[in-house]
Amino acid sequence: MKKRCKQLLIAAGLGLVSATGQAVELIDKVVAVVNQDVVLESQLEGLVHQVRQSARTAGQPLPDEQRLRKQALERLILESLQLQLAERLGLRITDTQLEQAIGNIARSEGKTQEQLRAGLQAQGLTYSQFREQVRNEILLSELARNQVRRRINISDQEVKQVVQMIKEQGQNNARYRVGNILLPLPANPSSDQLRQASRQAEQLLAELRQGADFRQLAIAHSAGPKALEGGDWGMLGINEMPSLFSEAVRNHARGDIIGPIRSGAGLHILTIFDMEGAKAQTVEAMEVRARHILIKPSVIMSEDKAKSMLEGFARSIRSGEASMEQLAEQFSEDPGSAIQGGDLGWAAPEMYVSSFRDTVTNLEPGELSEPFRSEHGWHLVRLEDRRVLDATEQATAQRAYQLIFNRRFTEEVQTWLDELKDGAYIRIVDTHLSDGEL
Repeated sequence: MKKRCKQLLIAAGLGLVSATGQAVELIDKVVAVVNQDVVLESQLEGLVHQVRQSARTAGQPLPDEQRLRKQALERLILESLQLQLAERLGLRITDTQLEQAIGNIARSEGKTQEQLRAGLQAQGLTYSQFREQVRNEILLSELARNQVRRRINISDQEVKQVVQMIKEQGQNNARYRVGNILLPLPANPSSDQLRQASRQAEQLLAELRQGADFRQLAIAHSAGPKALEGGDWGMLGINEMPSLFSEAVRNHARGDIIGPIRSGAGLHILTIFDMEGAKAQTVEAMEVRARHILIKPSVIMSEDKAKSMLEGFARSIRSGEASMEQLAEQFSEDPGSAIQGGDLGWAAPEMYVSSFRDTVTNLEPGELSEPFRSEHGWHLVRLEDRRVLDATEQATAQRAYQLIFNRRFTEEVQTWLDELKDGAYIRIVDTHLSDGEL
């Protein structure tokens, strides 16, 4: 329906059409064409409004209106490209998954659903808009994970090197809140492109040394994924951040301006917004042992029927009429665990998809969940037990692998997005933001 409305906007000369095909009052307009999709003025205004609200709350200055709108449009263009790809790949976030995610957001903020809605209203955001944002965020996260993880190969030698580093540091890791301004360059820039980017970098450095606000300049000029957040990457340990950042921030202090530094994406100017001293960390690994029954919706098994079926199983288990082991063996569509009575064995919660992870994390040993939806289907899960492991070679190796993966993932996402944009047809309709085809 949303896509059809956008097509009507284009067909009517950027306005809405009546039943007879005649243009009527303009209530929205196209600001950019992105492959088979468009970005509307209302979407752009909505995002700009949110950035203003966040900046006002944080006491953060913003760049001029045109620069802010250009950055917001860039974000919407990238989101459109990703959502179109997700649609082509058939990725979907069900209403049930969405409601579970929103419930988790409310719980993490210590709010009820009603309090969450009231807070959204105070921010000028409707609940339906919030739902759509959360749905898209989950979808984009799943898409990036599916597309990028296949690019990442980690050797045993790399893991051993990071394990050794962790041991040498004695689990002490300083954490840095890094800011990044990225001035983009093509894969093989010309001399003129390099000179232009270097000139812009030197100008920004001069402004920063004279006291300009880093976040304001990042919003105005950065092409990085965190541009609208003022270039703020949040608090990261040395081994968690991209390699470029980790090498640059060593031996630097809070407030230092670092760069420009060249990468495959362009020139970077970094700063350290904040830092935490080294803290001793005990390496512990929490594992859970869960048992589940999986029912997959299909042409003959509707969503409601799958959920209702598991609700019936839950009643039978709680009343003692049937055992979960027997029901799993007979009905579960997870072949690996069904033959074990649904037993998934010991595993770290992070090994599971987000909805399953969140559910088992919040259960007490022996507790049976309510039916819930994941991308695999409908689950009924019981937490059999949980345990905390002491620091071991295996736990340290797992941590090292995850640190390397997270670092590579962050680096590869930017490359993937650049490739996605390079292969797209993009035309900016609003000449105040840009003109021509990208």
